Amino acid sequence: MNVALFVPCYIDQFFPDVAISTLELLESQGLSVAFPEMQTCCGQPMANTGCTADAAPVARQFVEMFSGYDAVVCPSGSCTSMIRNHYSEYFADDDQRFIKLRDSTFELCEFLVDRLGVRTIKGRFPHRVSVHSSCHGLRELRLGACSEQMVPRENKLRILLESLEGVEVVPISRQDECCGFGGTFAVTERETSVAMGVDRVQDHVQSGSEVMVAGDMSCLMHMQGLIRRREMPMQVMHIAEVLAGRPLPTNQTASAAR
Repeated sequence: MNVALFVPCYIDQFFPDVAISTLELLESQGLSVAFPEMQTCCGQPMANTGCTADAAPVARQFVEMFSGYDAVVCPSGSCTSMIRNHYSEYFADDDQRFIKLRDSTFELCEFLVDRLGVRTIKGRFPHRVSVHSSCHGLRELRLGACSEQMVPRENKLRILLESLEGVEVVPISRQDECCGFGGTFAVTERETSVAMGVDRVQDHVQSGSEVMVAGDMSCLMHMQGLIRRREMPMQVMHIAEVLAGRPLPTNQTASAAR
């Protein structure tokens, strides 16, 4: 399979080890993974802000760059959803190159479980863990069940997480509540975003979890800042880092211990 890795902007700039972990995880499944070096943002920030004219050329460049691969894998539900669910307004209904790309672009856990049929990852993570399910992953990609739809769905992230030795996944009281990040929402509605994020983190802390795990580093980035500033006893990790065997981050450990 000819697979390409798409790395979101914030992962590239702030959390590069998430991208490296994703690459290692895909290669551990016997895949040869390409990284198109001229890739850019998928255009989601512009589209979310209503700047459609600015997002359109970015979308066209993305299709131009990635349409030649059998599959495109991204460690982010929100960016994957942008391509799958929102690129259509920038292309003609019969644009076969776009349709092919749309149908072959996957979020990381979705790709492993649904496309490769992986349900077990060899590894060990001896910690109490809680899962944060991002809004785009639940409501647009349907990577798990959400409370507004009484439809049973397997949680792709949880399937892989629970396959690790030593892990204990603890329940939270509101498993599909938004963290308040929302991209530009966190800038334009700062106070509301912070209040939602603190409420979300407290739910995880009260569960007795040591580590909050999610498939979107944007959500985790938002909540990590809240955790550190309030010195709350919680750490965050992207699912790719956990599955790739990364240890708990030492800088977060020191912050939580103060």
